[in-house]
Amino acid sequence: MPKSIKAALLGLSALVVVFVVAGGLGVRAENSDGAYRQLGVYSEVLSRVRTEYVEEPNIPHVTDGALHGLLEALDADSSYLNPAEYKQYKEHKSEGKASIGAAISKRFGYGAVIAVLPNGPAAKAGIETGDIIEAVDTHSTREMSLAELHSVLSGQQGSNVSLSVVRARRSEPLKIVVTRDMVAMPAASDKMLEEGIGYIKSETLNKGKAAEIAAEVKRLQHSGAKKLILDLRDDAEGDEQEGVAVANLFLNHGTIAYVQGQKYPRETYSADAAKAITTLPLVVLVNRGTAGPAEIVAGAILENARGDVVGDKTFGVGSIQKVIEIPDGSALILSVAKYYTPSGKAIQDSAITPNILVADKEDDATLPDDEDNTAPAPTTPKPPQQDEQLRRAVQVLKQQKA
Repeated sequence: MPKSIKAALLGLSALVVVFVVAGGLGVRAENSDGAYRQLGVYSEVLSRVRTEYVEEPNIPHVTDGALHGLLEALDADSSYLNPAEYKQYKEHKSEGKASIGAAISKRFGYGAVIAVLPNGPAAKAGIETGDIIEAVDTHSTREMSLAELHSVLSGQQGSNVSLSVVRARRSEPLKIVVTRDMVAMPAASDKMLEEGIGYIKSETLNKGKAAEIAAEVKRLQHSGAKKLILDLRDDAEGDEQEGVAVANLFLNHGTIAYVQGQKYPRETYSADAAKAITTLPLVVLVNRGTAGPAEIVAGAILENARGDVVGDKTFGVGSIQKVIEIPDGSALILSVAKYYTPSGKAIQDSAITPNILVADKEDDATLPDDEDNTAPAPTTPKPPQQDEQLRRAVQVLKQQKA
């Protein structure tokens, strides 16, 4: 049998494995015929490519691309990793490598910066929330799964990674070099604002953050706070269970969120009155860089009518992934469940829309006169800008009785 035909059969077999695994995860019988009919289409297309393409095609490469596309067509978090990619993925997970200090997802097929950690490598290099990473070291992110993108952005501490960044209001991509480093999760902070309004800023919701925020709420109350602002803008890192715990600090009853999937039984997270620490009037600040656990908090506060949510629509991240190893050394990363707000909205699909919309300040930025394709110097001081979202949050609380 010719080698090209063997390769084609091998590729087709790999696709069959994907459908078999999908079936094992719960593809309903009434839908399986349609899925398997697509195998016939794939076989026909593969045959035509092999016999009529302008030159002898690299069938394994074609099949690898088809499998990547199949998984990424499901959602941004689902991925197919070939054996080499899966090996790199496991190394990335186990070694605790240095990172660029930014939360990354995919949008429009490319890498997308949800938010950057303050004082982290990405922030120091000039990376901004909302940037699209077009390429990493000349390799297009459109050809990378999200898992692979996370892997290539991590590396040895002190090593550099070159990014081609597309930014709104610039016609040419920026070339930005980021030096990887070990990034510590910043602590939450608090301060008193005008008229007895306490302000808490959390950059992440990693493990232990609920306890930090609880301590700050108590400290602010001791200092005379009668109303609270919880700032979750550009908060896109952390653990979903920590988001549930933070929401519970402000809720003494009601549903916080629930998680469910086709074969993943519904699990509801309800507020525990014993864990609630305050009933003070509350405003939660969010923006386009708010994602994941922080969205759970905002959704719970809003839909339980516990307080107002002020700012811009959030990013939309909220699912659980399962890694499924394939015998040839490759793997699937499949989203098996989603997080839902109390009213049943999937956070991943709908994000969180504030009840008081105030656009991010970047939306009103003017088009720069220059077309320089190098990153602006991150140390260049910027004139102070009015934080309209925070101003509106303060205004909302002033109108409420303590």
